[in-house]
Amino acid sequence: MDQQVTLGAFTRNIAERMAQLANNKNVVAQVRDNFPSPYTLSDAHYWIDFCNARQNGERFHRAIYYNEEFVGGIGVLRQDDIHRNNAEIGYWLGEPYWGLNIATAAVMQMTDWVFANTTITRLFAGVFETNPASMRVLEKAGYKLEAIHRKAIIKNDWVLDEHLFVKLAGE
Repeated sequence: MDQQVTLGAFTRNIAERMAQLANNKNVVAQVRDNFPSPYTLSDAHYWIDFCNARQNGERFHRAIYYNEEFVGGIGVLRQDDIHRNNAEIGYWLGEPYWGLNIATAAVMQMTDWVFANTTITRLFAGVFETNPASMRVLEKAGYKLEAIHRKAIIKNDWVLDEHLFVKLAGE
């Protein structure tokens, strides 16, 4: 599994594939509203440029590759002030690649890299109640359900619970 899944840079040559995979209502239904929909080639170019300009110790973005083909993205956003040792991890995967353990492998790789290369000691992810597959990804990657924030988010006019998963360095 892991040898087929690698994390790498967002590069211009994946923009068209990124736009194809990201422009999917089933992907968009499980991510934040700032994820463009429809997702255009222009959005892909913007994201690639943003990622390459912003690797500054606060944000870490990687493209997910499966058998050397672009299939999704993963990122970590460090929190600030008294929460500066915490970071949020988020990811998305093109629908044709769901159910292949790719997301689990990517989360494990990114988690290991963050804990080995930064001062971040706590990673967390918020998952919509409508996304049990993502909850399973995090559980398989060693994250634990820490809280359920009841009716904390709004997505597509639905008020939903957010399940908060956490992994601490050294666990």
